[in-house]
Amino acid sequence: MLGFTASRTQICAYLFGVALFSISFLVFLNSSVSFVITQRIGLDHNVGDAVGTLGFADELVALVACPVWGLLSDRIGVRSVAVLGYTIVGISLWVFVQAKNVYPQLLLARLFFSLGATATATMVTAILPTMTIVKASGDPCSPTRCANGTSHTMAPSISSELTITPARFRSLSPTIDTTAKPDADASTSHLAGLVGMFTGCGALVALLLFLPLPTRFQKAGESAAAAVAGAFYVVGAVAILVAVGCFWGLRKLPGEEGKGLSCLVNLNFKSRKTFQGSSPARPVLSYARLFWASIQLGVKSRNIGLGYLGGFVARASSVAISLFIPLFTNAYFLRTGECKPSDPSDIKKACPQAYTLAAALTGVSQLIALLSAPLFGYLSARYRKFNIPLLTSAAAGIAGYSAFGSLHKPDWSGAVFFIVALLGISQIGAIVCSLALLGRGIHNEEGGDADYSIVTDENANGTGHPSAGATPPRTPPITPATEEAPLLVPSYDRSRPSSSAEPKSHTHVKGGIAGTYSLLGGFGILLLTKAGGALFDSNGPGSPFFMMASFNALLLVVGLSVAVREAAQDWKRQAHL
Repeated sequence: MLGFTASRTQICAYLFGVALFSISFLVFLNSSVSFVITQRIGLDHNVGDAVGTLGFADELVALVACPVWGLLSDRIGVRSVAVLGYTIVGISLWVFVQAKNVYPQLLLARLFFSLGATATATMVTAILPTMTIVKASGDPCSPTRCANGTSHTMAPSISSELTITPARFRSLSPTIDTTAKPDADASTSHLAGLVGMFTGCGALVALLLFLPLPTRFQKAGESAAAAVAGAFYVVGAVAILVAVGCFWGLRKLPGEEGKGLSCLVNLNFKSRKTFQGSSPARPVLSYARLFWASIQLGVKSRNIGLGYLGGFVARASSVAISLFIPLFTNAYFLRTGECKPSDPSDIKKACPQAYTLAAALTGVSQLIALLSAPLFGYLSARYRKFNIPLLTSAAAGIAGYSAFGSLHKPDWSGAVFFIVALLGISQIGAIVCSLALLGRGIHNEEGGDADYSIVTDENANGTGHPSAGATPPRTPPITPATEEAPLLVPSYDRSRPSSSAEPKSHTHVKGGIAGTYSLLGGFGILLLTKAGGALFDSNGPGSPFFMMASFNALLLVVGLSVAVREAAQDWKRQAHL
């Protein structure tokens, strides 16, 4: 069966709610904040400095809030965090237009908005694994847990244990995992492609529906200040509606049983140490252990580690395209004397030619990214081995960013638009493939090659798992204990000696993994923004793009190293057959 275990309602709530609007409100606020400063507060000087300070403070809050929200979702559930996030976004937009000054009122409102926005962005990643929990082929329930939360034990029949034939013995091997994992992997990749597409559509929702609202209110007879306030009220109300939709649409997500606000503070660990309804039972790990586990998994699991690096490159790519392409274009027109340098902070007024060209270049790049998202989802599912789609996107990034940084003249030629198309392909490829890799890593699609003892729940209690300081479980003896016992122990019993050791998935720390993923993405944004901006002024306008080319080169090298390791393991495996 296909790897989706979430219902259609849950998947629709995820795509049309969480994914679609995760970026819409941020795009709207970033594009409208200058109007709040000028029209509502009445500030007519140092507007650019105020906008930059608010944006920088937003990113600083995001660095802390992303992992915190991820860790909270492992306790209270991804649904609760998504609802809280969109509720905070809606209220903060209403509060935003009440500010009478930039410091501290508008700054505090922006920080409040950042708390909600980081929650929604982190949940885009954290909810994905809950949609694609592995299903057994031909069985409506998973190997260890049904969709309704009940547990089922796979017990072979008495006849197959007492009467051993080669065919019967082979039938006892755990074929469930081998047939279910590819389905879950493929569904995760396909869904990741849809998430990338819906996220891009969310930006279009902001540009086509939210941003024109002040103009429409002004045409209806409102003043400029009232029109801006009215737009924020409407968009805030939309955010509240999205929160309500998530509250109803994301109920009873698979793997989220037992989580809630009661688990927010673990006051009595022993009396409430497991999430009911999950199989096997897992203790409620401390926040420090959850965060440390997500960090360690980035080193131990090649899928999760490569996903982290892909997220870093993807978020940095978004800044390179949205910020440095217009800056590069504006710098060229200023250098050649085709622009008036009287007001360089407003490219639209200072240089309409540069603004038009920059808008066209970024628009084409994002359009190509939007159209390529489902394609990369399909390719990630079709060519999972060696992560070929991710390597392709990294190669496109190296070529595209190196070529754009080497441009002497941005113009309307087909070559320039082909280059920015490569940038869009690189960005969306990194986004979709990194999300797919995280999903595969959380579901442990690596076949047990990584050391997963660092996050096992048995290790938290000091029992049951062969980790440092724990006593390895005893292997069942081959000699039967009684006359009625089978002569041969089934292979799945030898490889998984006790039910407490399975499954080896990391769904219990998926929130922490999502938070770390977003945290590294925030580092990518800050690094490219600050270091790239400094290099832009000191070494030339092409420096940020060469910096992005180096990021993609690092991703390509690491991806090739992982592919070589996979090939070597396959060769060793075949040599032992």
